Amino acid sequence: MGCDGGTIPKRHELVKGPRKVEKVDKVAELVARWFYCALSQEKLQRPIVACELGRLYNKDAVIEFLLDKSPDKTPMESASHIKSIKNVTELNLVDNPAWSGDKESIKGDKYDDLQSARFICPVVGLEMNGRHRFCFLRNCGCVFSERALKEIKSEVCHK
Repeated sequence: MGCDGGTIPKRHELVKGPRKVEKVDKVAELVARWFYCALSQEKLQRPIVACELGRLYNKDAVIEFLLDKSPDKTPMESASHIKSIKNVTELNLVDNPAWSGDKESIKGDKYDDLQSARFICPVVGLEMNGRHRFCFLRNCGCVFSERALKEIKSEVCHK
């Protein structure tokens, strides 16, 4: 019948080893960073702002965060460094003509390609999907890929 005293358990049956740490999927993390607001966790919608750390936010989520003066406000780690609206820069993003995410009707029967991006670099044409580095100019808010800034080598906005 088993476990009636006639069985001798082995060491691996008695001692449990350390649990394996669950690894975060890097692709999913990049998608979350480039497609969702870091503060409200909603999809990014225009107007989009960025802080000096490079995190993307919906502008209305930042304004709501700054206006909420209640003492029971939960501290947000992703926006604790934002003290006023002057700490963020509104971004001038260029739409990707190949992206068809919000244009089609959403019925749940379509495939969402998370590797295609909603915005692109206006100079080189790279998609903003997290695979390439992007920079924004604080004075005008224009967004470029790092590759485009290396090719242009000028401090002035190309527009």
